[in-house]
Amino acid sequence: MATILVVDDEMGIRELLSEILSDEGHVVEVAENAQEARDFRLRQAPDLVLLDIWMPDTDGVTLLKEWAAQGQLTMPVIMMSGHATIDTAVEATKIGALNFLEKPIALQKLLKAVEQGLARGTAAPVAAGAAAKPPASAGTTAIASAAALPILSADGVTTGAAALQTASISFDIPLRDARDAFERAYFEYHLARENGSMTRVAEKTGLERTHLYRKLKQLGVDLGKNKGE
Repeated sequence: MATILVVDDEMGIRELLSEILSDEGHVVEVAENAQEARDFRLRQAPDLVLLDIWMPDTDGVTLLKEWAAQGQLTMPVIMMSGHATIDTAVEATKIGALNFLEKPIALQKLLKAVEQGLARGTAAPVAAGAAAKPPASAGTTAIASAAALPILSADGVTTGAAALQTASISFDIPLRDARDAFERAYFEYHLARENGSMTRVAEKTGLERTHLYRKLKQLGVDLGKNKGE
């Protein structure tokens, strides 16, 4: 059993997540804005935080920065949003967020992310400390580490070649090129994981097969002998 803080300005989201997580046996605390979340964190450190990005008083990324700067980011934080871009998700991960969930949040993705967050537990302060340090070289700073890839992966687990590939992406290139490089690594990861099955990759990534083919062609991903499966 864990104590989970849900920070979201939408009452419906707070109630839904509270019900789901309570059914899983967790103690759920809620905050409808950043100030309530700050007050709760001053009283105690939850085992996990589900933090909305877009809130009326202070946005979630700013609150995350505050916690990191004040040494209070000692718990795993999972960001949530229905409007955030890849850039926002990557920024949050650099600060110390463990994962990112896109609204509307699928039940299985929520439970998987929470399970992984609680399992990692002490990973948050390490990530926050690393994020506070300036990059060794702006030209070689990674756009995402192995821990950052779960922002977009279907199951939240990415290791090996895909992680190493994203670690080579430079910040000294146009945003569009960096985004293409990230997406290329993402799709190549899923193609390798699904043994080139376009049907399973389409299911995993949530794209129609036609759209998937067009996207892979646009990114220059080599389908090789698996093309059309």
